[in-house]
Amino acid sequence: MQLYRPKEEGGRMRKQSVERLEAGRVRDGRFATAPGSGPSGLFFVQGPCGCQLKIVGFVRPGWEHVSVSTPRRSPNWEEMCFAKDMFWDEEECVMQLHPPHSQYVNNSRYCLHLWRPTRQVIPMPPAAFVGIVGLGPSEAAILFAQMSATS
Repeated sequence: MQLYRPKEEGGRMRKQSVERLEAGRVRDGRFATAPGSGPSGLFFVQGPCGCQLKIVGFVRPGWEHVSVSTPRRSPNWEEMCFAKDMFWDEEECVMQLHPPHSQYVNNSRYCLHLWRPTRQVIPMPPAAFVGIVGLGPSEAAILFAQMSATS
């Protein structure tokens, strides 16, 4: 099993907000945060699939957290990757969790969460357990079609 090791201990969220994220920061009202507050705050950002994303970021002792929601459906993979890259470097490992049912908290029907512990490493399976390393989606589709044809 591989372990993802952060480059340094402590918070790894971007200290400077991405310009697009900063432009969507809520600056008035109950959930307002000051411009330049870094990753903590409520943001409304146009997502890569045409849907407005409501994003909440914060840092708590031992954890960094980002929640992503849309008005009518759960965010898709592309939208979650988009949000992840606004808060963390592309080489940072973050995770989505599926906790035991007894620990579910569901305040929003269409919300997904990204987490990164700041005091421990995230275990990661070997890349070969996920798929064929170096094979892109098009090549994989051809290979899987060939495999289906022979079965």
